[in-house]
Amino acid sequence: MPSSRSLVERFGVSPVTVSRALAALAAEGLVETRPGSGTYRSQAAPAAGPVDTSWQQVALTAGDQHGEPAPRVVDASGVLATLAAPPPGVIPLNGGYLHPDLQPQQALGAALARAARRPGAWDRPPVEGLTALRTWFAREAGVGPAQVLITAGGQAALTTALRALAPPGSALLVESPTYPGVLAVARAAGLRPVPVPTDADGVRPDLLADAFDATGARVFFCQPLFQNPTGAVLAPVRRAQVTGIARAAGAFVIEDDFARRLGHGGPLPAPLVADDPHGTVVHVTSLTKPTSPSLRVGALIARGPVVERLRAIQVVDSFFVARPLQEATLELVGAPAWPRHLRAVATGLRERRDAMLGALRRDLPELLPARAPAGGYQLWLRLPDGTDETELCTAALRASVAVAAGRPYFAAEAPAPYIRVSFSDTSGAEEIDEGIRRLAGAFAEVRAGI
Repeated sequence: MPSSRSLVERFGVSPVTVSRALAALAAEGLVETRPGSGTYRSQAAPAAGPVDTSWQQVALTAGDQHGEPAPRVVDASGVLATLAAPPPGVIPLNGGYLHPDLQPQQALGAALARAARRPGAWDRPPVEGLTALRTWFAREAGVGPAQVLITAGGQAALTTALRALAPPGSALLVESPTYPGVLAVARAAGLRPVPVPTDADGVRPDLLADAFDATGARVFFCQPLFQNPTGAVLAPVRRAQVTGIARAAGAFVIEDDFARRLGHGGPLPAPLVADDPHGTVVHVTSLTKPTSPSLRVGALIARGPVVERLRAIQVVDSFFVARPLQEATLELVGAPAWPRHLRAVATGLRERRDAMLGALRRDLPELLPARAPAGGYQLWLRLPDGTDETELCTAALRASVAVAAGRPYFAAEAPAPYIRVSFSDTSGAEEIDEGIRRLAGAFAEVRAGI
């Protein structure tokens, strides 16, 4: 191939662009670089014939002949529905992360650059995480740093917690509805998710106690603050009831505190783990939601021997979280801009929530929720009986707006049709107005066919 200098002159681009283009071509196997000789077009590989991999269907699904349990179900469809980027032109009311306008991208870049220059930034970190970062997470939860384990985000923390606390084949109590990601993790680990109904004040303690008695479960997963998808906050009177019921059953409560930094400006209750001296609560938190999908840093917080179990599971799975990422996180949360960013997120989410409520009031009043969430990034909309939520989501996508069907949020049969609409990944009121207008048209189309 021509030299890099020739390519720069021919196409009028920088040497960096040429270097990146050649690297991309090499990664795809289209060119090969020979040091001291130049870059050459790769020899075309012979076309591979068809390969019969049908044997894998048996290997992946057949149980062991010596009495091993049935194979696990690995279904990521509920998670992928919120991770998949909609096609261009589609308004994303199905996302679970902040719009780039709300992300601290400049601060993240500066933090990463400073972290890379720290002495020892590329050394191996302690397996539990950097002490300074563990101390930062511990302060909010009211525990010591010895009770904190740094994880690669909230999803990884949930996976570690479920593997540590619940043996395969056992029941896992979950709120109904609940976060689809925990259902996927549970089923992949061979657990049986058992739903416990909720209302506007969170999980119902009476039904939680019944579920423990009926199943013998030893773990209850919940999101007490701005629950996904309902946005509910566990009522103050129920907080002690939930932990007390679990303690009486000899069980753990996994508290997923994913939305603590997504409040809309009001006071927040302390995490459940802060009021639990008995070691009942295993706390999961993450910095991904209020920053960027790619800042995969979180923490597991617990008291007692379970900390060592959690640590051992994580070491076996992944050794530790990359030190440069931990160092960058410390730089980010220690900077003066961090509190300002959190205030900006609160304001931005509140304004988008109000814009979505106003648009629903105007275009879809029959779907308007009875209570506006005080935090989080989504609204949980009850559809009229008889509405096919899958058909509505399909019609909405044809109208160039993406929303999430409610069915994946239920561990068992759904009691009614729902959709979840998110406002966090929108540019603001104008895009939200247009998205709800398109959704109203799709809703009218679906209802007309009933």
